[in-house]
Amino acid sequence: MKTGLETLILPAGEAAATAAARVLAAGGLVAFPTETVYGLGADAANATAIAHLYAAKGRPAFNPLIAHVADLSAARRIARFDARALALAKAFWPGPLTLVLPKTDDCPVADLATAGLDTVAIRLPAHPVAQAILRAFGGAVVAPSANISGHVSPTLAAHVESDLAGRIDLIVDGGPVEVGVESTIVGCFETSMLLRPGGLSRERIETVLGAPLERPPAEAGSDDSQPLAPGMLASHYAPRASVRLDAREVAPGEALLAFGPARVPGIEAVTTVMNLSPAGDLDEAAANLFGYLRALDARAPRAIAVMTIPDEGLGEAINDRLRRAAVAR
Repeated sequence: MKTGLETLILPAGEAAATAAARVLAAGGLVAFPTETVYGLGADAANATAIAHLYAAKGRPAFNPLIAHVADLSAARRIARFDARALALAKAFWPGPLTLVLPKTDDCPVADLATAGLDTVAIRLPAHPVAQAILRAFGGAVVAPSANISGHVSPTLAAHVESDLAGRIDLIVDGGPVEVGVESTIVGCFETSMLLRPGGLSRERIETVLGAPLERPPAEAGSDDSQPLAPGMLASHYAPRASVRLDAREVAPGEALLAFGPARVPGIEAVTTVMNLSPAGDLDEAAANLFGYLRALDARAPRAIAVMTIPDEGLGEAINDRLRRAAVAR
């Protein structure tokens, strides 16, 4: 792994997009905002650059990466789209949806990025900074979340700097992201499968498909099996402190990640309280999730107690991330 790099931080703009494209073309690593979280980008066709990306994140090399592209025509050079995939792409791209599709015969994405699978995960991001970088670069960019693997995903450039300064070449600072949880991943297999809930709700996808999304087999989320898509390892998105879910009371020395207007017993004794959404708004909660987990974790609490989040709409994605954060490590 390349360490001891001087990590340059540039404000988003035309100069930053040009600099990012130059770094990517040279095999370097660039962190940049998408509408979901900050991504860590490498040239999708450059296996050496991808190896450096895995090393910088400490990411298991069997965990596949998402290829980000500038438009649908670029996506169709990488993956084969059936009618379902085209319908989803036309309905939700650019946006927080990743499709897992069969590779084209001449797919330019390096095998290392697809973890040896015959499918590729692909997305067209909506964030204008991400789009500017992709247009300037002119090729596909693989970009997992710009953090140490398994740690809380970054929603600010400062989060990226905290994890990856000295490990990557460039951070493009585009301010806070909008969605705050990663993209929803749908596998277009024999049946359409929800591989990872995310920033686009199951209900909206099922409306376009006209059919329910299947769930992946239980073993697909095991840390011992090769995942079908990014973000499916059982232990993921984890702060350093242990996470306790569905907290109905809070103990001294714990931090509280609250939701909604209700108060829980013991709140007076906690080290810190942060409320994902005092009004109980799931969109607001999703946008705040990773930033608040990082902020609470920085206080070094005995544990982070998390109040119950409704499992509907974006709540499904929030609870997915929290369950993975709570897995014993």
